[in-house]
Amino acid sequence: MEISDSDFIGLIPGLPSELGLECLTRLPHSAHRVALRVCNQWRRLLQSDEFYHHRKKTGHTKKVACLVQAHEQPRQSEAEKPTGSTQPSYDITVFDPENMSWDRVDPVPEYPSGLPLFCHLASCEGKLVVMGGWDPSSYGPLTAVFVYDFRTNVWRRGKDMPEMRSFFATGSGHGRVYVAGGHDENKNALNTAWAYDPRSDEWTAVAPMSEERDECEGVVVGGEFWVVSGYGTESQGMFDGSAEVLDIGSGQWRKVEGVWEAGRCPRSCVDMRENGRVMDPGLRIGVCSVRVGSRSLVTGSEYEGAPYGFYLVENEDGQKRKLIKIRTVPDGFSGFVQSGCCVEI
Repeated sequence: MEISDSDFIGLIPGLPSELGLECLTRLPHSAHRVALRVCNQWRRLLQSDEFYHHRKKTGHTKKVACLVQAHEQPRQSEAEKPTGSTQPSYDITVFDPENMSWDRVDPVPEYPSGLPLFCHLASCEGKLVVMGGWDPSSYGPLTAVFVYDFRTNVWRRGKDMPEMRSFFATGSGHGRVYVAGGHDENKNALNTAWAYDPRSDEWTAVAPMSEERDECEGVVVGGEFWVVSGYGTESQGMFDGSAEVLDIGSGQWRKVEGVWEAGRCPRSCVDMRENGRVMDPGLRIGVCSVRVGSRSLVTGSEYEGAPYGFYLVENEDGQKRKLIKIRTVPDGFSGFVQSGCCVEI
């Protein structure tokens, strides 16, 4: 996918067209919101798929972690404390490990007071996809899909998931988002799988897995979608140590034994290497791990009652995985992280 000469003629007066394109390509994403208002030509270029792929090809995109993070509750005096507990609400936080900066995405228009509970995040070509979860008012399961485009900073409603499911595996790669497993509205574990293309806004059925896998975890590595652990309807909570792996090219699944600690929930803490090895982030309570380029952002506690922390871990092969604590987290961004994904913007 290439940009034609007509797309960038006269981008910057006084500069050759190639230099004008080079200048805009190097413009940091944080400045794009202002650049979109310069002129219609800049807006069309910066919002195009061709320009995104050009920036990616030339190494001028960046990877950030998008997190489903709980609102921090304001501190209250003893006299003001409520007697009952309230369900926390969640926003999407954006963490940039290069600049160590924290920001928030505008709320989903249909859920201005907080995201659907236990919704799933995935990314695809600069877009963030929010799927499923439970309605925060009724706790009813949802099939809703919302897509946020970092190029336009706008949400749109996507095509609903074809099946009702909760606590399923997700992964993204090759222009699609993959979902598999989880359970239906009657708590029956599922073995079905689907692929979503945000560009065409269409869902396509994928061959089913050989086993039901509720509360499984997913990740795309190279040309494979790994669905790790989970359990069947009749073995509630008995997490399996195996994984099922979809070859995206052929559409065929294979089963791999012994990749996860049997009996332990894998939710939001699977980090897969190219060699098929599953890595343990090293925390045990409230864990979420998001791989962002050469590092992972890991959140959680070392043991019950320990402080909730934010850590960076180097992912380079041959290095000992050491948790490096992020000492300074801005006010409003230290809440519990339920899940997350990496987005290249």
